[in-house]
Amino acid sequence: MRLVIARCSVDYAGRLTAHLPSAPRLILVKADGSVSVHADDRAYKPLNWMSPPCTLKEGEEDGVAVWTVVNKAGEKLIITMEEILHDSSHELGVDPGLIKDGVEAHLQELLADRMETLGEGWSLIRREYPTAIGPVDILGRDAEGTTVAIEIKRRGEIDGVEQLTRYLELLNRDPHLAPVRGVFAAQEIKPQARVLATDRGIDCVVLDYDALRGIEDDKLRLF
Repeated sequence: MRLVIARCSVDYAGRLTAHLPSAPRLILVKADGSVSVHADDRAYKPLNWMSPPCTLKEGEEDGVAVWTVVNKAGEKLIITMEEILHDSSHELGVDPGLIKDGVEAHLQELLADRMETLGEGWSLIRREYPTAIGPVDILGRDAEGTTVAIEIKRRGEIDGVEQLTRYLELLNRDPHLAPVRGVFAAQEIKPQARVLATDRGIDCVVLDYDALRGIEDDKLRLF
């Protein structure tokens, strides 16, 4: 990971345009290729970012350093560095990933054993399918033979959709798996997360924990 603190302005050119005027900011360049620009507030949320796959080109205009980040759709994130205050790189290695609580871990186990709950003809490829950015909870196939990546949460929020999106971008680069579609599964899915998932072509599944355990009637719903 590369950490840069700089006085900079940022311009985004794509489906929408946006401009951040000059100010001190933190820029993160991660090993997955993503670039994000942060202020000293907003918690973890960046002011602007470019998700992988994308390319970063460092250049210069009129003696000023300019970074141009371009994604596969041709959208650009242009960062004009007026003054670099800090620039360092650190090798973090492979992250072990978030350890799920007992309910999430059990939901994963139950769903992997009952893939037919998602639809007739669904099958399991592997639980905890390894990727360079962490394991996918469940990798399976639907009735048409399409590869499906399933992310399981107890409470489905935007972060979980973002996590699944990163997995899908990576898995779809593998010609042996592509095309890969996503399913976001949780006991409860927040409205904002559902909207984001739908916008990205990800199906949402509401899981009934007791039903999967065979205590109540199956109430699994696919939207």
